Amino acid sequence: MIRRYDYGSPIFTHAIAIPQPVCTGDMPRFTVEKNGDAISFRVHMDEDDQIFGLGESVRGINKRGHRYRAWCSDDFSHTEDKASLYASHNLVLFSGKSGVFGLYVDDPGAVTFDLGYTRGDEAVITSENGNCSVYYIEADTLIGAVKEFRHIIGRSYLPPKWGLGYIQSRWGYTTEEDLREVAKNHRERHIPIDMLSMDIDYMEDFKDFTWDAKKFPDLKAMISDFKADNLRVVPIIDAGVKLCPGDPTYDEGVEKGYFVKKEDGSTFIGAVWPGKAVFPDFMRNDVRQWFGDKYHGMLEAGVEAFWNDMNEPAIFYSEEGLDDAYAKADELRGKNIGVYDYFDLKDAFTGMSNSMADYTRFYHDVDGQQVRHDKVHNLYGAMMTKAGAQGMKSFNPDKRHLLFSRASFIGAHRDGGVWQGDNFSWWSHILLNMRELAGMNMCGFLYTGADLGGFGQNTTEDLLQRWLQLGVFTPLMRNHAALGTRDQEIYRFSMQEDMKNILTVRYALLPYLYSEFMKCALTGSSMFRPLAFDYPQDPACLRIEDQLMLGGECMIAPVYEQNARGRNVYLPEDMLLVRFRSAEDYCLIPMEKGRHWIDLELNEMPLFIRKGCVIPMSRGGEWVGGVDFTDLTLLGWIDCASCYKLYNDDGFTTSPVLEEGLRTIRCKAEGGRADAAGEGLRLDAAKVIVG
Repeated sequence: MIRRYDYGSPIFTHAIAIPQPVCTGDMPRFTVEKNGDAISFRVHMDEDDQIFGLGESVRGINKRGHRYRAWCSDDFSHTEDKASLYASHNLVLFSGKSGVFGLYVDDPGAVTFDLGYTRGDEAVITSENGNCSVYYIEADTLIGAVKEFRHIIGRSYLPPKWGLGYIQSRWGYTTEEDLREVAKNHRERHIPIDMLSMDIDYMEDFKDFTWDAKKFPDLKAMISDFKADNLRVVPIIDAGVKLCPGDPTYDEGVEKGYFVKKEDGSTFIGAVWPGKAVFPDFMRNDVRQWFGDKYHGMLEAGVEAFWNDMNEPAIFYSEEGLDDAYAKADELRGKNIGVYDYFDLKDAFTGMSNSMADYTRFYHDVDGQQVRHDKVHNLYGAMMTKAGAQGMKSFNPDKRHLLFSRASFIGAHRDGGVWQGDNFSWWSHILLNMRELAGMNMCGFLYTGADLGGFGQNTTEDLLQRWLQLGVFTPLMRNHAALGTRDQEIYRFSMQEDMKNILTVRYALLPYLYSEFMKCALTGSSMFRPLAFDYPQDPACLRIEDQLMLGGECMIAPVYEQNARGRNVYLPEDMLLVRFRSAEDYCLIPMEKGRHWIDLELNEMPLFIRKGCVIPMSRGGEWVGGVDFTDLTLLGWIDCASCYKLYNDDGFTTSPVLEEGLRTIRCKAEGGRADAAGEGLRLDAAKVIVG
């Protein structure tokens, strides 16, 4: 059951795909309180109640006990004290002895979630603007609540099949030779890869939709060469357009009035990578269409994928903010600066970046009304994603596009994927990566993953190895690092063979991973789920924060601690442990329900398959197109019989039909061995354990 309640004057956010009628009367369970412009929703919590949701956010899967703020923020230090990250996913689900219920707050402005922070026995959710639609959700189960919510927000984005391939990326590939060297090292060493990601280095003076002809003299030829080697490039596009008369994007945007303006009608000027920049008003459909069409130039050159960045929007400083900082410096010049003056001076300069003052200095045209940016801030990145998706679709409406973004709002899950932002090379961020998978899936974002190895700081060999072992399962699998950090391509390390072997597992499991991804997208299910969702009656599962269910058959439990040579796991039922060293080197270990210590050397990774289930595994390949999705080995542990619904398609059709892509694999046990059959498939059941 979902009920909609409107407060104030809600702004249309594109989050809801299937409109719901507005209800009158009191909202169940929640007390509604007005405080000035703000409106709050308060609910009592029992001692053992848990809270799930909030998509991309810090801390645990159970969000209880912290205060979060939905405010898309360019903040690369993802520590536990942070209230905001790059996304605003305003869904919370409560589960406890009083049942399963929750709220989705459809508000593009700031929303705070005090989930037992001020008072341990109550949650208070506050729309700071007071203009919002609130959707009350109630269901028998957490899985049921997510499916109901996913139904009204619409089908999740579908990447092309090759979008599930491995991506090598770096801020610092400054020339065509850099990219060719990375490609050569992967192919010559037989390290599987499908994409090379291009950061801001390829642009001419950081101008969108340009490339530096000195560093990349023939983009079209380079892309053609890579395609011949089964590689695609993924250029970055930033939200800020360089203030540069003579640049076609800038000139046309100024001429047509497409950039956001201040209250007096003058163009707002901020600064990002190119220095002074202007910002498209993505709230306007005509601006989205114009900006989306700008992707066509690179598409014509052969580009098939993009990633959108800096679209919270990130603002290094504004002209006004810079003036204020200089004024503070002048005020204190020549003084004996004490502690408080020192803090004021420091804050004047460090506070220029992404300041709330700047976010109140410009306006958007929202359906003909001038709306101050902070009232719709959280929509900006989502609307940029929509612009890119529209542009790619208009260029080729018959094929799926690959597009992923940093900032997001629910609704953007229909237009593209999301990577989990500029993380650090910290062991704790492996665990954060895993926990965010569950929250983001609840909010419709299935095509997601983190920067493997960590973006900021210097990775270590063991950290990258363990992170790759989790990345095997994430739909978006990218190794990405920041300028100035150590090189972290796999072939740079002494353990490169072990890392390559982990990648072979990814490509071998693609038939299963693609099948589960597509089934979840087409049915509104979650690919990754907390154990509490699948085993609500098992008290042990309610508190597990470092294991996730994967698809309908599996559980993952990555190693995320430095120097660990194994880990404790809890099995909620009998499961088969597959301990992988590579796609060809693995062992099968039947395990009973309960708590276990699992030995896992640095070159070993676990996958758990529920007893009674089988999953398909291919022979692998060095790129997605080289994987045979019909020649399959089955992995599993059965007593008598099992079946698996395998989904496959051409990998690019834009309107897939679930039933047309499904084939049933049947596996049965006789005489201590297993046999399998499936229409149009070559199946080997020798790896299925019987008994």
